[in-house]
Formats: sequence, structure tokens, C-alpha cells
Amino acid sequence: MGKVTGFLEFGRELPRRRPVRVRLRDWREVYEPFPTEATRQQGARCMDCGIPFCHEGCPLGNLIPEWNDLVYRDDWSSAVERLQATNNFPEFTGRLCPAPCEAACVLGINADPVTIERIEYEIAERAWDEGWIRPQPPRERTGKRVAVVGSGPAGLACAQQLARAGHSVTVYERAERPGGLLRYGIPEFKMEKRVLDRRLAQLRAEGVQFVCATSVGLPSGSAGSGEPPEPGQDRAPGAACAPDVRVVSAAEIRAGVDAMVLAGGATLPRDLDVPGRRLQGVHFALEYLKPSNLVQEGALEETVVSAAGRRVVIIGGGDTGADCLGTAHRQGAASVHQLEIMPEPPGDRSGEHPWPVWPIILRTSSAHEEGGRRLFSVTTTELVDRGDGSVGALRGHQVEMTDDGGRAAFRPVPGSEFELECDLVLLAMGFVGAERHGAVAELGLSLDDRGSVAADGRWATSAEGVFVCGDMTRGQSLIVWAIAEGRSAAAAVDRHLMGETALPAPLVPGQLAIR
Repeated sequence: MGKVTGFLEFGRELPRRRPVRVRLRDWREVYEPFPTEATRQQGARCMDCGIPFCHEGCPLGNLIPEWNDLVYRDDWSSAVERLQATNNFPEFTGRLCPAPCEAACVLGINADPVTIERIEYEIAERAWDEGWIRPQPPRERTGKRVAVVGSGPAGLACAQQLARAGHSVTVYERAERPGGLLRYGIPEFKMEKRVLDRRLAQLRAEGVQFVCATSVGLPSGSAGSGEPPEPGQDRAPGAACAPDVRVVSAAEIRAGVDAMVLAGGATLPRDLDVPGRRLQGVHFALEYLKPSNLVQEGALEETVVSAAGRRVVIIGGGDTGADCLGTAHRQGAASVHQLEIMPEPPGDRSGEHPWPVWPIILRTSSAHEEGGRRLFSVTTTELVDRGDGSVGALRGHQVEMTDDGGRAAFRPVPGSEFELECDLVLLAMGFVGAERHGAVAELGLSLDDRGSVAADGRWATSAEGVFVCGDMTRGQSLIVWAIAEGRSAAAAVDRHLMGETALPAPLVPGQLAIR
């Protein structure tokens, strides 16, 4: 390393977040600019540890010490090359990844870890500003055609890798525009959609074609729907609010290509089985977040589910719950409570989660800084009818977590019952797996014991020539895992089509990092 004493000289530093009272007036990203010299100092903290455990913490195998050192040396163009060697979309992970690499940083054994995620962000943005990120079309075309179903991070990474290998790639997306949860689940204050759109423009320039508002896979018992649509332009933003979604046969699309990759995600939300669940004003998180994002894109004039002036309860304490929280603040909610069934975690790494495993600690997002109240160790028992068919209150009680034969169980705490008045209840309790109908059912794909699409050691499903990657086979996970799986599946498809591949494959199906 260029600064062997950097980790002794400089402390961990991150950019400041814009003041709450300012950022709640808009939907822009929350962080203020970070000076270049401050970023270089953070790169200098990388300590030449000899065995970079950050590599193991990162599913992509990012060359973290190398680009940290290059940033310190002010060699940004070389840092970009190292970063792009392993990560198709560092501007996404630099904003949205929870940074398992930092949890595995050797410096984190007895000090604050290196600000790996922020350095990644700064490298990526510098590259875009300098014009160093350009389309990389293939020199030769193979004549092979591949259909990718789903345009989230896994599908996009897979599509880009395959296009660069020379294959003709068409991405099918049932939503109005490509991006998956990057577009419709992630609020603007976490990632402005211009960041996604500039990357999509690069993919198009590399030859990737997008067919949107198209659902692949017939409902059970349906007959054929005719020829699959021809690749073409995305729907105009003005038509995005009420798309005429076409349903096409997965078998027909498969018959027209040399290989097919399913990257539809784990989109089945976990539901709440309590009395009052069907009352008006109770919504899954994405039913709330998607129209809110469409408003910011200009595709809707106003959201169909707004928190303005309402008493909001969010059930679920994870990232999706925090996204709902920040959105509710910006819409002018009267009050917000966020409920979590798990106990409040400690503020620091405990002995139960020693370095370098992923620590279970209390994480405070920008949305939590903005207001609202978090309640831990609570569960919902009933949603109360206001008297007109809409929700008026939530009843619940505190719980204690116990061990039930090696599995966590929750026991009610006597006398802990409570009631919260509310007008809007958002269910953000995670996802339970891939959708079973559509392409999965039509192609007769095998599922694993978790309800995800089963993949063998080559990312292949039980259907010939059909592959799978991302949350659709892994289950609900992180954006960095999705990109890594998309890259790996692309290498498997390329080998299937050509007999060999030069594409990198950072993962094998079912691989776990040191989390």
C-alpha cells in the first residue's frame, strides 16, 4: 500500500447527510458531496492486511485493496478498471449494498473498518463524470439468441455479460420500464432513477433489447397467446401508469432462442394472517412504494396510496420497512410506527457474531433519523375496523424469543397488550420465494425445499436450456448477490452455447460468503 500507516493516521469518515428539515422537502439522495481528498484518505486506511477478508465478505470478489490503494494514489482511471473487472453496476452497490465487505474488513477487528462502500461510490461517479464508462459492444456476434426474463440487478448483469460475449440478448419485463425493484422498490432518496437510466442506456448501446409490459408465462390452463412480441422500444413514460400488459408463452419464447434465463426475483410477499387483514388501508409494501416511485418519475400525477396526513404503521423492521418509512415522511404522514418482532439488537458486534461474520447490530438508516418510532419484540394480533370497512387501529402485544428445538419461537408477554390508532398499515415482512405460476408452472420447473426455483451446479433448471439466477433461486437477498449470480449464470449460459467461456463466474449455486 502507498500509505502503510494510513489506518493509524486517519479515522473512518463518511459524507454528511443533508439536514432532515431540508431533505424532507424533496426526494433527492440524502448525502452531501464528499471531497476528493477525504476519499483518498479513506483509501489510505486500507492496511495491506495480507489476507484480504473483504474479498470473502463480497460475493463479487471485488478487488478492494487494489482500488483502495489506487484511489489513495489519485489514479482514478486504474481504480475504475479494477472495479469494473468484477462489478457491472458499482453505482448501484455503492448506494444500496449493506457492505458485507466492511463487516469482514481486517481493520474492523479492533477499529472502525474501511469505508469500502463509499469509496466504491466515489470511483463509480468519478468514472461517469469523466466519461470513462462507455458501451462495450462485442467485436463479433455469435449468432446465438438468449432471452432473459426479469430486469432487476441479476437479469441486467446477466444480460450485459452475455451481450458483451457476442450473443443477441432480449430482456423481458412485465413492468412498465426496466429495472425491477431498482426502479419500483427503491425510493429516489436512496437512488435517483437517473442513475439506473444511464446504465440502461449503456446496455442498449451494447445491443441489449428490452421488451416491457410483457409477462412471460401463461396462467395455469391457458392456451397459447400467439407469437411473442418483437423486441422494441420501452413504453413511453406517459403510458407507464396503466400498461396493457401482454401475457406471452414461456414455451414459445424458449422455442425461439438458444437459451433462456429466469431472473424474476423472489416476489411473493409474506402476508399477515390476522383478523382485519382485508380491511381498506392495509397494503403490501410494494403496493405502496411502486406508485410513489411512479409519481417521482412523472408517470403518475398522484399516488393511489398516500401517507399524507395519515397515522401509519409499518410491520417489518428491515430495509423495505425503512423505505416505506422515508417515503411516508416525505408524503407528510401524521405519525409513523415501525414494528419488528425480533428483539432490539445491540449497538456493537457481540460475541455471538465475531469478526469476520456478518454482525447482527442495530442499524439506523437515513429514514430512521427523520422521525417515527421503532418498536421491537412486538407482534400484531388484530387489525380493527373503523366501522366503515377501513382500518382504524392495530392491536398487538410484546413477545419473548425462545428456543423451540433449535428454531426461534415467540411467546406472548402477559399483560403487554397494546393498541395503536392507524389509518394506513404497510406490510414489509419480506418475501417468501419465487412466484409459482407463470413461467415456473408452464415450464414445469422443479422447486427446492424453500420454494425457490432449483438450480444445479451450472445454474440450469430442470428444463433443458433454461437457467435461473438471483433471488428467484437464492431467495430474498442482497443486490450484490444478485449481480454476482447474474454474472455467474451468464458464464454458465455462454459455456452451454459455445462449449467454453471466458466470462468470470464469481459464484456457484448455493454458495455462501462468511456472513
